Amino acid sequence: MEATAFSPYQMKIIGLMEHVKSDEQMKEIGNLLSDYFAQKAVQEADKLWDDKVIDCSTIEKWKNEHLRTPY
Repeated sequence: MEATAFSPYQMKIIGLMEHVKSDEQMKEIGNLLSDYFAQKAVQEADKLWDDKVIDCSTIEKWKNEHLRTPY
């Protein structure tokens, strides 16, 4: 198995994790990170909408797409 090198950003997060003392704190941190990345995704989608890259028909196409891997 190939070794994975952590980026400086990942190392920063790992260093901060030493202060986590409970499952509840870890859950809160996970929720904060999830909310942060969800907000970034919404901002990018809004930008695509404002730039007219996507519109209602694009959303309808996405709604009906099936991207599952066939087995």
